Amino acid sequence: MQQQKRLTRKEKRKLRQAGLDENTGYDSLFKHTFQIKSIAPLTDNQRLAFDYFAADDNILLHGVAGTGKSFLSLYLSLKQVMEGKSPYEKVVLVRSVVPTRDMGFLPGNNKEKSRVYEAPYTAICTELFGRGDAYTNLSSKGYLEFISTSFVRGTTFNDCIIIADEIQHMDLGELDSVITRIGKNCKVLMCGDFRQSDFRRDNERSGIIKFMKIIREMKSFEFVDFNEEDIVRSALVKDYIITKDRLGISV
Repeated sequence: MQQQKRLTRKEKRKLRQAGLDENTGYDSLFKHTFQIKSIAPLTDNQRLAFDYFAADDNILLHGVAGTGKSFLSLYLSLKQVMEGKSPYEKVVLVRSVVPTRDMGFLPGNNKEKSRVYEAPYTAICTELFGRGDAYTNLSSKGYLEFISTSFVRGTTFNDCIIIADEIQHMDLGELDSVITRIGKNCKVLMCGDFRQSDFRRDNERSGIIKFMKIIREMKSFEFVDFNEEDIVRSALVKDYIITKDRLGISV
């Protein structure tokens, strides 16, 4: 976390009015004024994800697009981190940089390159907090961090919730790098739809299959398998995916 700045008299008054100790500082003020909206599960599988998360389990959320895997993972994680006595300091978002697999192919510095992949989470945070600067504020205050698999090696994650998103776009080396970076006091959420992979070669696709085989043999993960009935994005998306599957067409 970043070093706490001194509170103004007005800010201290806000804390007192909220029944909070002004000596807890700017962190308490930020959490009090930066409120996340309440979200309820819409399907049985979403409810299962909520239950596993509440039990402090590591979770692999797998299934079709539009079922809320990324949205729910970020909501549940931020909600817990923003609680007054959370055991976790921040949420770490991890993604691959498909299709190039190397951020060097994109223009700009590393931070500018990452923005392309951060856009979905910026939109989610805007919806969750009802303000367009939510993602920027959460990142600047140290509650949210985005990292590409290109730079995960050499890092150890401690005291945080890790969301490995779109894991169908990670090869076995990337998946191995992510899982072996997990340190002390962490919770892991892995999200993906293995039918959407950008990989075209069988040897590339085999990586996620091998990884899933390992994870399913472990006792450290719970699984939530989303299907067409869990699609909540829109009626059109649900109709499209069901029709595509019925016709046996794959992307």
